[in-house]
Amino acid sequence: MTTEMQEIAITEEKPLLTGQTEAKVRDDEHSIETPHGVLHVTLHGTRTTRRPAILTFHDVGLDNKSCFSPLFKFEEMQEIVKNFTLIHVDAPGQEAGAAAYPTGYDACSIETVLFLHIVLNFRTVIGVGVGVGAFVLSKFALANPDSVEGLVLVNIDTNARGWIDWAAQKLTSVTSSLTEQILSHLFSQEELSSNTELVQSHRERISKASNLVNMELFWKTYNSRRDLNIERNNSFKCPVMLVVGDQAPYEEAAVECNSKMDPTTTSFLKMADAGGLPQLTQPAKLTEAFKYFIQGMGYMASSCMTRLSRSRTTSLSSSYSMDGSRSRSRTLSQGSQGGQMPPSPSQTMEVSC
Repeated sequence: MTTEMQEIAITEEKPLLTGQTEAKVRDDEHSIETPHGVLHVTLHGTRTTRRPAILTFHDVGLDNKSCFSPLFKFEEMQEIVKNFTLIHVDAPGQEAGAAAYPTGYDACSIETVLFLHIVLNFRTVIGVGVGVGAFVLSKFALANPDSVEGLVLVNIDTNARGWIDWAAQKLTSVTSSLTEQILSHLFSQEELSSNTELVQSHRERISKASNLVNMELFWKTYNSRRDLNIERNNSFKCPVMLVVGDQAPYEEAAVECNSKMDPTTTSFLKMADAGGLPQLTQPAKLTEAFKYFIQGMGYMASSCMTRLSRSRTTSLSSSYSMDGSRSRSRTLSQGSQGGQMPPSPSQTMEVSC
């Protein structure tokens, strides 16, 4: 298989800049009172009447700044940032100095996202979630399919915890501090053993957080989650891109989720040499994958095949040589037999890059 790259021209079904009412939004911050507490929201980018907003939701132990800032500030991501409205949501009680959660609070409630969606008056959104955020946005998309045009889910686990997991968690809660439990959720064992600078910075920030009580409830609520019951005939009604590092704690959960999804609307991106937070450690690769995902939905013009395409081609060549029956895999590059379209939501990719 040749790895020669050529530009592929496609017709954009929903052009970015033609006949659309737009208004620039620059770091417009809001504190919105919801039935579940104060929701801190930052709007950024361009508000338009035809494109969905991109709504991000962070993982436990993080806020949106620490979870998504490197990704959305990455140079090549600015093509998306300047043409979409970004809605960065901090879950109630997760910001520094937040008041304690009320008794009986459901930290993973989708009503918070629904309330935000109504207040900000966006017709539809593309959800981008990590860990707990991916789970919350998945619940929201299943309950409100007409409000979600696409989902990018990093480290998703759609399953409820079984008895063995529950017992293991109980034992861990006795033998390990909350900080170490959350770090084990965020990072791979390899990353924790190496004690990278990223791990050290998160350990210090979480251990010194003033809202540690809320963070603990957020963590406990997630661990008591119910199964989303994803099946081929009972799945998301929108295109979905599943993302996980090949060394991530939730790699197996993401693979299992992919096996249950509709292959005609699902893309699966397994990132090589990536740990638990690929959006922080490999923003370049995730940016390009996100661009292809948006392009496949008709919201971006075609782009040249670049390093992600080459690496996917190499990986897929190896995969096919080992197992020629991997029909779920797709390549983004041009082969010697002619051109092939960049990935659209109608293709499922199981690749390492």
